[in-house]
Amino acid sequence: MAEKNVQRLPAEELFQREIDALISAETDPIPTGWRMSPRSVLTYIEGGATVKGVDITPKYMGNRRLVEIAIATLVTDRALLLIGEPGTAKSWLSEHLAAAVNGDSTKVVQGTAGTTEEQIRYSWNYAMLIAKGPCPEAMVKSPVYRAMETGSVARIEEISRCASEVQDALISILSEKRLSVPELGLEVPAQKGFSVIATANTRDKGVNDMSAALKRRFNIVVLPTPADMQTEMDIVQTRVAQLSAGLDLNARQPELDTVEKVVTIFRELRGGVTLDGKQKLKTTSGVLSTAEAISLLANSMALAGSFGDGSIAPGDLAAALQGAVVKDEDKDKISWKEYLENVMKKRGSAWLPLYRACRELNGK
Repeated sequence: MAEKNVQRLPAEELFQREIDALISAETDPIPTGWRMSPRSVLTYIEGGATVKGVDITPKYMGNRRLVEIAIATLVTDRALLLIGEPGTAKSWLSEHLAAAVNGDSTKVVQGTAGTTEEQIRYSWNYAMLIAKGPCPEAMVKSPVYRAMETGSVARIEEISRCASEVQDALISILSEKRLSVPELGLEVPAQKGFSVIATANTRDKGVNDMSAALKRRFNIVVLPTPADMQTEMDIVQTRVAQLSAGLDLNARQPELDTVEKVVTIFRELRGGVTLDGKQKLKTTSGVLSTAEAISLLANSMALAGSFGDGSIAPGDLAAALQGAVVKDEDKDKISWKEYLENVMKKRGSAWLPLYRACRELNGK
């Protein structure tokens, strides 16, 4: 398949020019198994520099020290666990760390209720197993197994969604840095550079709590929601531009005023209070995260490009807001209506077209 027809490229391909520039300009010591130094990984993540004529774009906009801690953890023999609310860029940061360190972010295990221990360790091609018996050719290696063999980073997304016995399959791997294959009489040692980056959602706390033994094998970094309005707007603008570049939306980028409106609504409903702190609000059941704001604006662009003139209109934004905010028809519809009447309606002429479009969709 031609590269231009791929819906989503991995980070190491999407930002290959930046990675290559950083590698070619490297002057600091490079840890075994890495492609660039920790300082260069930080530059790749934080952006804001020009290396050999290539502008390094920001991948994560947040606390610099947290990123430094995450990178430093990967130099040690401890695994990294990124924890945060939904939409705090845990997976995004995880992918870019793996891309910068190894040039391969695709060794991924997606944690779900159906994830099995075999997906963490290894499984078998059963047709070949029956024909030949246990042999290396019949083995299906997991992403973690392949990362151990090659001395690279494996990613485990939403680890708290996995059952406890599946999580605990990691304990011996992270402790001993070896994986036992009793069927073949093998002990597979991890090569230098091997590490694991896991992510966990605070909304899933209590679903499958990690054991104390497993937590001790991780260095935990908590990623907060964007601290201020401007930071969140910058994140949303940057990611909408990146996301829409790979899609045929046929629409113009959202105006700054549009981004500001969306971020304002999300921050207020998320916090249960208006930005000026003067009015308390009912929160909604949906996860009004930064990632949701990015998806909302991309959806608005799709509506504008497909059924409008290519510029996001109040009706396009209202339709996307309705879908994002009203998840529980009974509770959220009432909370959203109160917000429209008590907050948005009173914000003056600049907000009036959006208010009217939202009110019409939500029911008068």
